[in-house]
Amino acid sequence: MIKVPIEDIRKRISEQAKLSEAEIDTRIEKKMEQLSGLISREGAAHIIANELGVRLFEVPSSGPVQIKNIMAGMKSVETAGRVQQVYEVRNFNANGREGKVGSFVLADETGNIRVVLWNDQVSNMDGLKQGQIVKLESAYAKDNRGRKELHINDRSKLVVNPLGIRVAEAVSSAAERPKATRKSLKDLSENDDNVEIAGTIVQAFNIRFFEVCPSCGRRAKERGEDGFYCDQHARVEPQYSYVLNTVLDDGTGTIRSVMFRNQVERLLGKSADEMKLYREAPEEFENVKRDLIGNMVKFIGRVNKNEMFDRLEFVANMVFTDINPEDEIKRLEAEIEATKKEKDIKNIEDI
Repeated sequence: MIKVPIEDIRKRISEQAKLSEAEIDTRIEKKMEQLSGLISREGAAHIIANELGVRLFEVPSSGPVQIKNIMAGMKSVETAGRVQQVYEVRNFNANGREGKVGSFVLADETGNIRVVLWNDQVSNMDGLKQGQIVKLESAYAKDNRGRKELHINDRSKLVVNPLGIRVAEAVSSAAERPKATRKSLKDLSENDDNVEIAGTIVQAFNIRFFEVCPSCGRRAKERGEDGFYCDQHARVEPQYSYVLNTVLDDGTGTIRSVMFRNQVERLLGKSADEMKLYREAPEEFENVKRDLIGNMVKFIGRVNKNEMFDRLEFVANMVFTDINPEDEIKRLEAEIEATKKEKDIKNIEDI
């Protein structure tokens, strides 16, 4: 099944049906209410797109596909792009067998995507450099935590700097990402996505470490004396990731914010090796928690509902610590002034 992210669905409805984001969200909410909550937000968006005659994706019968049109679930994908970044090859142990995985980011003028290679296929990355053109054939697309990936198997073909293939200037990750919507904490609602918030950290909790699969990064579960298992890669020797919770206050409200590995490192300004020390000596993290209190930060991410505690939480996908308080004050003053003008106009209309 080809999976289309809800942000892509909303974008294509807006482009093809000429509806505003607010109109699209209203239709989605009404559809969910109409179906008595028996359908997800993504499912409702699919139905709206179908009712409006919006084509969510084009699958060519043959030939190359632009990266923006690659969807999770596609098979025999052919595409080409420029190498943006090459990652280090990692070794892992799955179900008692040694393996390795490598990856790189491929981009064209429409977007970028991570390309993943396993075991014998990893040798195709030998000598791969940023800026080189790569053509892929017979790859398959998967979803990894909401991000599209292209995977290479024994039937796939990878050609570096192929003859006759030209690729326009590739877009950066930042250029591809739609601009986040800025919201006050009081205005956040369940399922908000690609939202920007800013505020002051008023509480920080202990960092929690958990076991992950060294191959795919997913949670590894302990099975007694049998060790740790990954749903995809069976028995593994786990690595450790971590999660940090803080409480953010922007003057309009507070919210618990959740950060995982990379964003924790960005917030604290520490490397992965430095983070390992806190697992071995958790008491050393007390000073770090104290230093976090009072810092102004900006997050971009999504809002989740914590069903156990019946509260909204913010999952940060991007963390920014270089916040200028004066800029934030000016933004708030402009927002207050705009709200005041809206009220004045409404009062005049009511007369």
